[in-house]
Amino acid sequence: MIKQISVFLENKSGRLVRVAQVLGEAGINIRGLSIADTSDFGILRMIVDQPDKTIQVLKEQGIMATGTDVIAMEVPDTPGGLARVLEYLQKADINIEYLYSFIEKPTNNAIIMMRVEKITEALEVLKKNQVPIVSSERVYTF
Repeated sequence: MIKQISVFLENKSGRLVRVAQVLGEAGINIRGLSIADTSDFGILRMIVDQPDKTIQVLKEQGIMATGTDVIAMEVPDTPGGLARVLEYLQKADINIEYLYSFIEKPTNNAIIMMRVEKITEALEVLKKNQVPIVSSERVYTF
C-alpha cells in the first residue's frame, strides 16, 4: 500500500504555495497530487517520497495533514482499460471513495491511485484478476 498525504487548506491565496515551499525546504519531493476544493477549503492529496517526514514537517509548520493508505495499480492505457479493472471491484461490492492518475508513467500502462473502503479485499480482488499493484518503493522513487 501507498501512504497518501491529505492536507486541508483554507481556500485563500498563498496556502498551496506555502505547502510546496515547506516541502521543498525539507527536501521532500512531490510525486503526484490532486486537489478537490469548495468555496471555503480544499483537500490537497499528495504522494511524496517521504510520507512520514512530510506529516511531521507540515504539522511543525501548523499545517493540518494526515496519512491515508491508498492502492497504486497499473491499468491498460487503452479505451476501456480503467473500466475493466473497476468492474472487478464493483462485482466484489467494493466502493471506490476517489481515485486519480499518477503523474509519471514508467510503463505503457497508466498508474492510478485509488482509495477504497475495503482496502485488503480490494487488493485481493485486483491480484486475483492479475491487475498489477505498484509497490510503495516504486511509487516513491519513480
